[in-house]
Amino acid sequence: MKVLVTGTAGFIGNHLSLRLLERGDEVIGVDNHNDYYDVNLKLARLDRIKDHPNYTHIKADIADKENMEKVFKQHQPQRVVNLAAQAGVRYSIENPHAYIDSNIVGFTNILEGCRHNGVEHLVYASSSSVYGANESMPFSVHDNVDHPLSLYAASKKANELMAHTYSHLYNLPTTGLRFFTVYGPWGRPDMALFLFTKAILAGEPIKVFNYGKHRRDFTYVDDIVEGVIRTLDNIAAPNPEWTGEKPDSGTSKAPWRVYNIGNQSPVELLKYIEVLEQKLGKKAEKELLPLQPGDVPDTYADVQALVDDVGYKPETPIEKGIENFVEWYQSYYG
Repeated sequence: MKVLVTGTAGFIGNHLSLRLLERGDEVIGVDNHNDYYDVNLKLARLDRIKDHPNYTHIKADIADKENMEKVFKQHQPQRVVNLAAQAGVRYSIENPHAYIDSNIVGFTNILEGCRHNGVEHLVYASSSSVYGANESMPFSVHDNVDHPLSLYAASKKANELMAHTYSHLYNLPTTGLRFFTVYGPWGRPDMALFLFTKAILAGEPIKVFNYGKHRRDFTYVDDIVEGVIRTLDNIAAPNPEWTGEKPDSGTSKAPWRVYNIGNQSPVELLKYIEVLEQKLGKKAEKELLPLQPGDVPDTYADVQALVDDVGYKPETPIEKGIENFVEWYQSYYG
């Protein structure tokens, strides 16, 4: 089928596009190549897919209304995966307007494009950060998520609400995926694994927030992509048992769903660093620091809804995932 993927120069979007092309889909890729991090890395990712006969690349910003209207009208995608977003919890404290432009205005343009062009299913990136101040573990899609701790988290929660409105008003099937700390080859330079690897190899200290005590449900990129594809193929449907008297946060009377995609196995940050040290064959010099503003102490995904609906099962332990990342990093950076 013809799939519009936004963020194809990004980490997850690039891996997803490659998988879709490998299975025979046609991919229309949109990315604005912004300089939030190294543009050369983004271009190198694009080199993996740009010459494929079933790939069309469009350099555009999803916040550009006229441009996005043209993309939808010209290419008429059957399904859409929106992964383009301004990412990063900490950066949202420094530059809030970037999140409104991309994650709110841009997402509105995606919803409108889907609505007016008969798109069968919209899958979009949400985030584990929507759980905010929740302390009940593991995080479940049936939990309330009304207490975000960063503007990034609030923008992702807003995406889920906006999608629900379009599912209700226009019968547009939408599925939001709450990603839990994605890592792997071709990853983002602002993520912990990338920063740690670069610093350790350079003999520089690494900043370890919350004194290394917080836990993350680190999820390998291949497992994420598998979940995205299974979800894309499983068009969201209404929950016939949903009632407004006892509303369920994860389903709806409308064709709307949200799911967690995580590894179901939270790992303490110090353990994560220990595995990285083993794979690099080098010890890290740690600068232990308190928890940063906007961060949450722990993330832990309950993925049972995704298991039940699409048979999703994460399979990559951190030992293998980190090893694959280190091999890629050393190959890419020499």
